[in-house]
Amino acid sequence: MADLDALRLRFARALEAARTPGGGPDPAPYADALLTRWQEPQRHYHTVTHLTAVLDHVDVLETYAADPDAVRLAAWFHDAVYLPERSENEERSARLAERALPEAGVPDATTAEVARLVRLTVTHDPADDDRDGQVLCDADLAILAAPPSAYAAYTAAVREEYHFVPNDAFRAGRAAVLRQLLDLPRLFRTPHGERKWEATARYNLTAELEMLST
Repeated sequence: MADLDALRLRFARALEAARTPGGGPDPAPYADALLTRWQEPQRHYHTVTHLTAVLDHVDVLETYAADPDAVRLAAWFHDAVYLPERSENEERSARLAERALPEAGVPDATTAEVARLVRLTVTHDPADDDRDGQVLCDADLAILAAPPSAYAAYTAAVREEYHFVPNDAFRAGRAAVLRQLLDLPRLFRTPHGERKWEATARYNLTAELEMLST
């Protein structure tokens, strides 16, 4: 189980670093509101455990980012709105960031960058010069390079989130997602991600796709 107090502290640090000098309101209510969202009952993969993992991967990759704290805030918001039966979760999450961050004391330019990064997780296809986008997308996709048991747990949790979808429809939809990812020239855009995660992730995706096709 994720350490909620540690997560609250991590949010506060990222928010303080992103704020206009002079601060803003207490970060705690914002952290608690986000954590409440990340613990909703319809979530099985997109949980505080996933949030923690993405934040941990951002920490690993932060030297590649232009604004690591904007990336951290984007990690907090990127699945803040998550209803598996809806297709506009990223857009609604970005709009949540656009409402909450200015109120919390974050400048407009940083708020816009956070919202842009959240929207980028629709495609996970950042531009070659988009350092912040590359770090967030790599951190979000790092689960694809997990060891076999962790990858199997990830795929099982995703299936649980889509429990309302019949098996045939789920297999077809999941296979389409896997093909879209495999068609990317590179899954990971940071040097670390490409070196450490690319080959394993492609192996995992290919193996899952083959299993879905049998």
